[in-house]
Amino acid sequence: MFSKLVERNSKRDRKNNGLYFGSMIISIIAFYIILSLSHQDVMLFLKKMESDAVNRLFAIVPIFYGATLVMLFFLVYFASSMQMERRKHEFGIYLTLGMRRGKLFSMLLLEDFRNNIIALGIGLPVAVAISELISLITTKIVGLGIISHRFSLSFMAVLFTVIGFLAVKFVAFIFLSGKTASKEIGELITYSPAGIKKMLPKGIYVLASVLGILLLAKTYHYGISGEAWDSPRNMGITVILGGIGTVLLFFGMRLIIGVLMNFGSKRKLHTYNFRQIQELVINRSAVLALCSLLIFSALCLFGAGVAISVNSASNREHVLDYTFKDENLEGGKGIDAGKVRKQIAEAGLKPYFSRIIEIKIGDPKDEGKVSFENIANELKDSKDSKNREILINNFEQLSDCQLISLSGYNELRKAANLKPVDLREDEAFLYMGRDFLIDETLMNNVVKTNPQIKVMGKILKITGDVQSLPVVTDREITLAEALVVSDNIFMEYTGGRYSSYVSGILAPDFVKEKGLMRAISDINEKLNETLLKYESYLQNMGRQLFFIISASYITIYLAIVFLVIANTIIGVQFLMGQRKSYRRYQTLIHLGAGYETLCKSSEKQINWYFGLPIAIALVNSFFGVQSLFTGILPSGIKVNMAQELIIAVLMILLLGVFEVIYMRIVKRNSNKYLLSLMEPKREE
Repeated sequence: MFSKLVERNSKRDRKNNGLYFGSMIISIIAFYIILSLSHQDVMLFLKKMESDAVNRLFAIVPIFYGATLVMLFFLVYFASSMQMERRKHEFGIYLTLGMRRGKLFSMLLLEDFRNNIIALGIGLPVAVAISELISLITTKIVGLGIISHRFSLSFMAVLFTVIGFLAVKFVAFIFLSGKTASKEIGELITYSPAGIKKMLPKGIYVLASVLGILLLAKTYHYGISGEAWDSPRNMGITVILGGIGTVLLFFGMRLIIGVLMNFGSKRKLHTYNFRQIQELVINRSAVLALCSLLIFSALCLFGAGVAISVNSASNREHVLDYTFKDENLEGGKGIDAGKVRKQIAEAGLKPYFSRIIEIKIGDPKDEGKVSFENIANELKDSKDSKNREILINNFEQLSDCQLISLSGYNELRKAANLKPVDLREDEAFLYMGRDFLIDETLMNNVVKTNPQIKVMGKILKITGDVQSLPVVTDREITLAEALVVSDNIFMEYTGGRYSSYVSGILAPDFVKEKGLMRAISDINEKLNETLLKYESYLQNMGRQLFFIISASYITIYLAIVFLVIANTIIGVQFLMGQRKSYRRYQTLIHLGAGYETLCKSSEKQINWYFGLPIAIALVNSFFGVQSLFTGILPSGIKVNMAQELIIAVLMILLLGVFEVIYMRIVKRNSNKYLLSLMEPKREE
């Protein structure tokens, strides 16, 4: 009999509180995915390339896990306390009928444990499937899918997911059961109305709203101007001002709701709907403010993750597959291209390479004898922009640069399927590395004016477009600014002292057959048997992938957790508030209100109750994302308005889908409850 009671109550609890149960499943999925990160194909690949960086990332994961457990505890405690409050009349009846408090405690513990096992039974298989899907999609996108994907189940991730989830639920249950057990039977059975806090003078709410808006405006200024990122102190002040401003705005919102109540008052149940919303906001304004801040944080994290991923993945052309080194020669100086070709042939690798390129790069023999004054002046005459100011500052401080021989650079252009170019003795191309070319259109407009550059007292005219092809595979070896000059001028200006960089390009047929990643992996194994030292595109890709993965996985993980917590709190709070005011709905039913009328009334309340924190979070995120762009993105990465607009649209779409799902669940639960009120019931 007891086991059947536990089973029935457990099933009813999941049915009546499906939103909370679903949120627990999502939390389990999020826990497993972040904890199993080390078993995904991409991370196993990256560990070979960037072991130190990946190990540091794995060391940070437990911190995120622990912080999420703390947030989950508050969510469980809040939602469960409202559930306990809803069932207190039931508990009082059990005690009245003779059930001992110890037996009641055991019943509640078994109910909770049963629901937890069911949530884990659903969440863990889904989490494993999603983790595998993410791994497959990621490896396919970056070209690793053909390096044999293997199914991986992280037993440690499963173990810590189960332990963490059950521990949080158990600790929250102990606190709540103790609080419930201390109440007398009469206190449990007695109906307690929802209640409403005493309204303060209107001037206080007006003052709170105005002060909140001013504090938020100051926060926006700190973030967008970049002052928030100057020091930990400024960042702390920005966070505090933003938090207090949001809380004050919600505190004063009860007056705004009162004003809205007067508009459209002739509509059916219009005043009643806003009275309900006003009461909920008054009783839970601080909680709503917290939920709005969580949604805002989720939007900013998602925006930052997408922005970093997009900008890191773009603006990097793949031309070279290998750059060969001679560790006995400093910086590759004097490395012999013929020697490289000979060793490749001796290793039987010649058929796998379509081209071996030698690029010569050197410094003018008279240092400090290069002037970019004309380019800086042309930039000053162009349209004002933030990028322009950065470029002007860079060229004004530039008094030296390296030279690139034209013949080697033309070989690089051929490898990139571009036509070779010619230069006269008095001409040069301006070369800028992709990480430093923050506004390619602006710089091309400048060089079209053919500005003159002084090199060791002689004039070179800049012609053509700005050149930016990578001269080596290693991203750590980059050129900010350089000049591509004819071979004769190169030898004259460098005095015959230069560095040679020898790079290789794999045969197209071999790459097409194997796939780029697998082809490079196979060649790496054979090159390791020779005396040749090399830097491969895989290593370059590894660094790039690590930055993308570490940014996107962590930020999206936190964004999902924040959204789940915020929306669950809002939804559960509304449903519990609706149940506490059930007598008002019964009164409306006695006055002739039909089921459809009550459902429409409830749905409008839900739209407003979810809409208020979401609207403020959206406004805050518009400035918050720009602040993150200012503080997090490297200065060399160009973030234009089109990209910002795309990111903003993606965030809004993601939020819209997420919120629509949550609101539909809340509306469905609300309608089911209202349907149960349509049938007259006897009250004990």
